[in-house]
Amino acid sequence: MSDIFDLLWLSSSPVLGRFDQPLLRYLSKYMKVAQWEYHHQQDEGGSIDEAVDLLDQYLTLSPHPVHLAGHGAGGALAVIFARKYPEKVRSLTLLAVSSQPANTWHTHYYIQRQLFTISREQILANNVRSLFGQQPIHTTKKLVAALDKDLEQSPLLHSLFKLVDLPKGGVSMPMMVSGSQDDLIVTSPALQDWLKYFKPQDHLWLCPTGHHFFHYFYPQQVAEKMLDFWQLYHLERMLYSSLISQNITN
Repeated sequence: MSDIFDLLWLSSSPVLGRFDQPLLRYLSKYMKVAQWEYHHQQDEGGSIDEAVDLLDQYLTLSPHPVHLAGHGAGGALAVIFARKYPEKVRSLTLLAVSSQPANTWHTHYYIQRQLFTISREQILANNVRSLFGQQPIHTTKKLVAALDKDLEQSPLLHSLFKLVDLPKGGVSMPMMVSGSQDDLIVTSPALQDWLKYFKPQDHLWLCPTGHHFFHYFYPQQVAEKMLDFWQLYHLERMLYSSLISQNITN
């Protein structure tokens, strides 16, 4: 099955997955990209363990390890899977994932609910500004609705009553970690904390701006850094063949 794609992108949120698309479209010019999306029914509880098990079932027929990548909670799922099934992961690329993988935007939302007496909608609007920067009113309303839905879909078991943690540490396969310098959710110190777990072949890159969804605002720049990482360590032959093929076609 892995012959069908080179990169498997993990998403934990159907409603926020649209912000991954510009990056994936750019990457698809140079490699075969597949998307795996976790979602559960409205009457079912979601969990990171269930998501990992479902991903393992999906990759059962894969004859080779895959390149795994994800943003936010999708990246948290990717790192937990990579630790549990290292033989199935060739490399790991994490976008806006803290060294404590459970510290996603959901964590910040629930902390604000505990600290402030303002309404749920106001707190979600505050999170829109943190995640996307200042947006027009009509855009903010749409994003508030999307974040509200994402709270129901996340496999992380955060709630007003309890915030969960996930194991910290590195992984055995080569890893790239990236984020934005102006991200108020996964801050630069939270990204740099990964360095204590790094191996010589691992790589950290910070985009100058773009907030939490920097890969949406700067898809080409992010994609080129990812391609540089893979080309350097893992995908030299594949990327070279892809570029040669494009030149012949053009």
